Amino acid sequence: MARVTVEDCLENLNNRFALVHLASRRVRQLTKGAKRLSPSKNKDIVTALREIADKKVRVRLDSVPSRIEFL
Repeated sequence: MARVTVEDCLENLNNRFALVHLASRRVRQLTKGAKRLSPSKNKDIVTALREIADKKVRVRLDSVPSRIEFL
């Protein structure tokens, strides 16, 4: 299923800007050959958003700049 809404992703993040940042970082990783966490034949951006909506990718906020953490 290729349809992913912003609302699906915002259930896991409280900020649209954080969503854009997280999705763009994940797309870069996928483009460089990172393993897909959700099986998909869609484009990298759709896959990244689906992974965020499925809670497989998240931002960890701590003293270090935010990093993508894989479950």
